[in-house]
Amino acid sequence: MKSLEQGRVPPHNIEAEQATLGALLINNDSLSVVLQFLRAGDFYKTSHQQIFSSILSLSNRNEAIDLITLTEELRGEGALESAGGSRYVSSLTSVVPTSANVEYYAKIVHGCSVRRTLLKISAEIVASAYDESRESRAVIEDAEKLIFEITERQKHRGFQPASELVDDTMAILDRMRNRKGTDQNFYTGVPCGIPDLDSMTSGFQESEFIVLGARPSVGKTALALTFVNHIAVKKRIPVGFFTLEMSGPALIQRLVSQVGKINAGKLRSGLLSESDMSLLQDGFSKLYEAPLYIDDTPNMKLLDLRAQARRMKSKHDVKAIFIDYIGLIEPENKGSIPRHEQVAEISRSIKSLARELNIPIVCLSQVGRQTEGKPPTLADLRESGSIEQDADVVMFLHRDRDTTKDSFTELIIAKQRNGPVGSINLAFRPQFTLFEPASRDH
Repeated sequence: MKSLEQGRVPPHNIEAEQATLGALLINNDSLSVVLQFLRAGDFYKTSHQQIFSSILSLSNRNEAIDLITLTEELRGEGALESAGGSRYVSSLTSVVPTSANVEYYAKIVHGCSVRRTLLKISAEIVASAYDESRESRAVIEDAEKLIFEITERQKHRGFQPASELVDDTMAILDRMRNRKGTDQNFYTGVPCGIPDLDSMTSGFQESEFIVLGARPSVGKTALALTFVNHIAVKKRIPVGFFTLEMSGPALIQRLVSQVGKINAGKLRSGLLSESDMSLLQDGFSKLYEAPLYIDDTPNMKLLDLRAQARRMKSKHDVKAIFIDYIGLIEPENKGSIPRHEQVAEISRSIKSLARELNIPIVCLSQVGRQTEGKPPTLADLRESGSIEQDADVVMFLHRDRDTTKDSFTELIIAKQRNGPVGSINLAFRPQFTLFEPASRDH
């Protein structure tokens, strides 16, 4: 197959590049405008890359930028001749009479640079697709990552004057000041439905990697589903859920027990009364209408999870994702890599995914056996200290092992990068596998 670029010159505009450099020599203040769009590598012509780099060097030393200082800078770097010589550098100021349109010129140069980058990425994707030694999932992941890097740079807005933010901020403060009744619970993030927790976190925040840890059978999944019940079923906020430990139908069975307030034991045995069937029908009806998207693929690879999360976001605009649980995610290259390094890779990847999708990702995690009978701490997160390092929020569940009756449970906020830490009292309702705020007399 012929290369897409064969016989064609990559997009560029030499005149716009010259005009940009000339405007910088005419007015040094134009550099702050140009730097919003350009770096040295955005120039097509190598000599222009060198000239721009020398201009940046002068600026970094707070020296004046003019024909004399620039020529001396290039000469000192041994790059004057490769930059075109002193005559060419001098000619740049004659390209434009004023620096007034420097932003327009810089945008043209930037646009050509983006197109060249897209061509380069396209060639890399084509070459990767022909490489039969690589798995197709890895090829897709790399392609998505490369495109994402370009789109993120395009989104960069730089600084904003305070005047542009005043109206939005005043509107938020006005809503908070005047909230009444249900408006009392106004949060900047996605509310989870546990008032004390929402007050401490102001809801699950965008881009945050949130870890919920506990020993097995203490209630990690039950609490996660309690959150999902509130967010997706009650508030109709789109949510994604990766269940690596149980099947989708098993997850729905636990969730409908919460939603319909149906005894979980009766559901498992099938011994349902007429009133139970009525509650079950009502619960299923609410779940059917809920914007909840479940992936129950066992032994899911990290790349697959990232790809599916992106699709959930692009297709359904999910506002939060839950993963049950981090220890069951398979890294791409296990080989002889120590387990703690595998978990570190997974943890970093989930953190970057939360930032990429700009949504909170709540990930369940087990804690070490040494926490039996005592509250867990950050040091007890299993398999890797990187989870503690990468997470924005770390929560632990701690309670007695007796799960046959309503029991007191402590939700410990052990780490919160942008908020307070502390403990919250919850009540566990085992018949519904549901957590509720603890009543005052609990």
